[in-house]
Amino acid sequence: MQNFSFYNPTKLHFGKGQLDKLQEELKHYGTNILLVYGGGSIKRNGLYEQVTTILEKENKQVFELSGVEPNPRVTTARKGIEICKTENIDFILAVGGGSTIDCTKAIAVGAKSEADIWDIVTKKAHATGALPFGTVLTLAATGSEMNPGSVITNWETNEKHGWGSPYSFPAFSILNPDFTKTVPKDQTVYGMVDIMSHALEHYFHHEENTLLQDRMVEGILQTIVETAPKLLEDLENETHRATVLYNGTMALNGMVNMGYQGDWATHNLEHAVSAVHDIPHGGGLAILFPNWMEYAIDENIARFKQFAIRVFNVDPDGKSDKEVGLEGISKLREFWNSIDAPSRLADYDIGEDSIEDMADKTVIAKPEFGNFKKLTRDDAVAIYKASL
Repeated sequence: MQNFSFYNPTKLHFGKGQLDKLQEELKHYGTNILLVYGGGSIKRNGLYEQVTTILEKENKQVFELSGVEPNPRVTTARKGIEICKTENIDFILAVGGGSTIDCTKAIAVGAKSEADIWDIVTKKAHATGALPFGTVLTLAATGSEMNPGSVITNWETNEKHGWGSPYSFPAFSILNPDFTKTVPKDQTVYGMVDIMSHALEHYFHHEENTLLQDRMVEGILQTIVETAPKLLEDLENETHRATVLYNGTMALNGMVNMGYQGDWATHNLEHAVSAVHDIPHGGGLAILFPNWMEYAIDENIARFKQFAIRVFNVDPDGKSDKEVGLEGISKLREFWNSIDAPSRLADYDIGEDSIEDMADKTVIAKPEFGNFKKLTRDDAVAIYKASL
């Protein structure tokens, strides 16, 4: 493995009843609070009332930004930045899933910058600070509750980019599995695919001596494979919700990939798809990841063989290493199909006429992408065609 320095300042409050910690955490911050949330589910399930009651007890002056999109828009982030600057916001509280938290990160950084937040997202400018913020998570998926990363969409230019800064870690995150029990089946599936995709992005690398990291990543994958069918049979099961919620955080808080860098090409491919078509991120990943794996298998067949045997218990007897690896990819696709994840771009009415546009967007930042296997625009076209 490579030399590394690890830093993660986010305080995690995990488990039933942990919303009580919000009152204690708020004592460290000023009076003016921006409350950020999405489409209104937190009002339907009662969480909004619980949170605002705590804010009132702490005598906070609350300003609200609602309507954060599933693929959060830079225009929405700009609205939040304007509120922060106009109302002298002291602290931001994100209540929702990864999209709400990602938008909040952009707001927090943009509120402390003279540059436009899109210039920071696209690396034309650098973050210089951020307002402090915390999160109350309602969806197991992105891991944004315990990392500095964020993904923002510019719908005017049909671009979607991941970004991050040392300033965009949440100060704290509250994870109560009860708050995820009302998430519908399709969003639950997308979330579990997203979690597995983060683990898979980590897994495919060329670094040596990552024995423990490999086992931790495989453990996340195996745990989701084991838990997903049980959860989908009983969506309000608190034990299964807690298992998936914890896996979501661990898959992308930096702890399982110390000392190496994963691939991340498939996320870039998916960002280009949803920038054009605004599809669910987890749905796009379910379609693309097995096709990327088939495209990349010759880069390191042994890695795919290990994945197949350890995660899906493929029997290698009498088979070539590549046959074992391909069977593992097939098992992944079968598993995602079994939980009703999409498998073709056609499932979202995306046809060949979109491929060139999407491929263009994969190389906006640079002409090659991916770390395990370097991909070009032509490679993106080939993977998209295989995904039709």
